[in-house]
Amino acid sequence: MVAEPNNWGRFGPGDQRGTLNLLTPGTVLAALASAVTGQVISLAMPIRGATSSPAPTTVPHLRGRPLPQHFMSVDGGDYAAGTRPIGAGLRMADDALMVTQHGTTTHMDALCHMWAGEELYNGHPAARVRSYGATRCGIETAGGVVARGVLFDVPRHLGLDHLPVDFRVSGDLLAEIHDDVRPGDVAVVRTGWPLVWEGSPQDYWAGQPGLSADGGRWLAARDVAVVASDNAAIGGLNARQLADEDLADDLHLILLWRHGIHLAEMLSLEELGAACAGRGGGEFVFVAAPLRIEGGTGSPINPLAIL
Repeated sequence: MVAEPNNWGRFGPGDQRGTLNLLTPGTVLAALASAVTGQVISLAMPIRGATSSPAPTTVPHLRGRPLPQHFMSVDGGDYAAGTRPIGAGLRMADDALMVTQHGTTTHMDALCHMWAGEELYNGHPAARVRSYGATRCGIETAGGVVARGVLFDVPRHLGLDHLPVDFRVSGDLLAEIHDDVRPGDVAVVRTGWPLVWEGSPQDYWAGQPGLSADGGRWLAARDVAVVASDNAAIGGLNARQLADEDLADDLHLILLWRHGIHLAEMLSLEELGAACAGRGGGEFVFVAAPLRIEGGTGSPINPLAIL
């Protein structure tokens, strides 16, 4: 059992959804009022997969992670080579996509993704994470997310294109940008770090800015349902693509493990940042639905911002 303030037991001994429980029908209906113009913006990076081209390497990703693979089982070349149409001239294309979501594309972490000791979030036994998946706190328990989104556009607030590699976002800075954070909100933190990839993948891999432990605790104290960011790990990373914080201050343990707050990582936030700056506010409707992968430690998502 964790010692510092946490949400273990708060939503019942069998809970596997954490602060997503705060998205009650009333909270969702109130969140819908955040949409004013009806503009819809996708917050997902493209998934580029191929077996014979460098396409997957052109999208920001963590070094050493298995990149997306896109296979065509039937394509136009097959018919050109003599494959018989499936009936009366009717033809089709069919494909398969393999994606390992962590570190390679826009995704949501499940509460079973990281833990310390022998227990998952809420005291579920870590032994329930098996070779075929997690039988507790898998991504299929999350369900759909419809909430009020709050954008913390940190570099724009500081007059920067993107944060420096070693920058850590504090709770005081979050409060300075947007102090009206409500239970059930989705906190979206822009670092601008994907812009670095366009100039140099090596610079992108040199580390990453992100939330500080203090910033994570500030959001947890305000009962957010999800924390999302355009970086790869919510918190910062060093050049070895690891967090420098110890277990007490690790962002995944603070948010996922102790507080049951789902994380959405590697979002594309440039269009949203520009749109929110243009309208003079950073509130919107956030919509995301992870795939119902039973026992999954996470899922690719295509988050939407409705302004």
